[in-house]
Amino acid sequence: MNPANPIEVSSEQSSSTFKRSLGLLDATMIVAGSMIGSGIFIVSADITRNVGSAGWLLVIWLITGLLTLTAAVSYGELSAMFPKAGGQYIYLKEAFNPLVGFLYGWSFFAVIQTGSIAAVGVAFSKFSAYIFPFLSEKNILLDVGLFQISAAQLTSILMVSFLTYINTRGVKEGKTIQTVLTLIKIIALFGLIIFGFTLAAKKEIWEANWKTGFSFFQFDGISSLPYSNMAFMGAIAASMVGSLFSSDSWNNVTFIAGEIKRPERNIGLSLFLGTLIVTATYFLCNVMYLSVLSLQEIATAENDRVGMVASQHIFGEIGTIVIAVFLMISTFGCDNGLILSGARVYYSMAKDGLFFKQVAQLNKNGVPEKALWIQCFWASILCLSGRYGELLDYVIFAVLIFYILTIIGIFRLRITRPDLPRPYKAFGYPILPLIYIISASIICISLLIYKPSHTLPGLIIVLLGIPAYYLFLGKKK
Repeated sequence: MNPANPIEVSSEQSSSTFKRSLGLLDATMIVAGSMIGSGIFIVSADITRNVGSAGWLLVIWLITGLLTLTAAVSYGELSAMFPKAGGQYIYLKEAFNPLVGFLYGWSFFAVIQTGSIAAVGVAFSKFSAYIFPFLSEKNILLDVGLFQISAAQLTSILMVSFLTYINTRGVKEGKTIQTVLTLIKIIALFGLIIFGFTLAAKKEIWEANWKTGFSFFQFDGISSLPYSNMAFMGAIAASMVGSLFSSDSWNNVTFIAGEIKRPERNIGLSLFLGTLIVTATYFLCNVMYLSVLSLQEIATAENDRVGMVASQHIFGEIGTIVIAVFLMISTFGCDNGLILSGARVYYSMAKDGLFFKQVAQLNKNGVPEKALWIQCFWASILCLSGRYGELLDYVIFAVLIFYILTIIGIFRLRITRPDLPRPYKAFGYPILPLIYIISASIICISLLIYKPSHTLPGLIIVLLGIPAYYLFLGKKK
């Protein structure tokens, strides 16, 4: 290893041991499939209550989509520079230092990825309960005082374990599930949108919704309440918590860079194509909601299940079954993408001596089996805890901080290491990356001021990684 070139670290050797077997279509389906879960069918209710108008409902989704696209095309430069397993962990480590990279990896394992896997797993079981009622969270299988295990929790653990096992068999098995299911759910989602416009859209509903225009107020489905002073900034930030989570996980493809053919080209292109497909689909889906449902129906949908209400308007009583089946497929495919990609981060950390050393191994199928199983174990604990939803709320602040830092890393690397090969350069540099940094920073500051309960716990989770870093560093030495 050349001390003058810190790129040549242990994670470089780890990426060379992977089999490059994923093409552009596979990579794009990992981007899109990891993004599309159940959020698009739920969070529009909360956004509507926060903003109160049809115009601002679409503006929130449009801002979210533009921010996601901007971040994705910016990451293309980093993925081409460092086409190795680990993705964002590698970028932060190279742009700043190993501690910053570890804090991301720590938060990623503690809750960002595992919490997402748990939440999507339980969502799968909840929607399954529409078809198989005995899988409901109300069906308690074990009750020992303060601790309960429901059928929904057990189903989610079994699903996560099954997908983990499939992915230990090799990347080919995982990519087949991901590509097929993502294509199915994209086609099905577009089908839902088209059927919505052709079978259930009503001009009078659309016109009534747009009477609100771009006014901005708090709406409970019946009455409206204007925001005072700068409180609307907090409302925008709170609205975007849901939409950003629904559009998150697009960066998962960077974690498996060591298994992608022509990574210097295909990762950046898959990031652009995948996020563009999902952004357009999400926006059109909300336009469909506004054509089929009144703002009151969107804001007051039972358990915020706007997609379920829209499906009932489109298909009648069978609509509940239709959307339940779709969401089972959607969440199953989403969890597969999260499970497949997440383990590569812990593997890369272990290669650098910053995670359990047993995780820094590939099995005979060329995949990090122990990393997959330790991820499965912790995600299952979160399923049982019932706290994954709160944890996900806590970390949106931390997730945005790491996105901001990673894009700042592009500027930093341009200055500190200008001679590094850059097969692809960030689109719109420096304007678009700078717009993202400013916009995401405004959201973070607004959350910090107006939603401290959503930010401080997430910040604490990140900071707990500092003593953990020095603990692993001591063991490494």
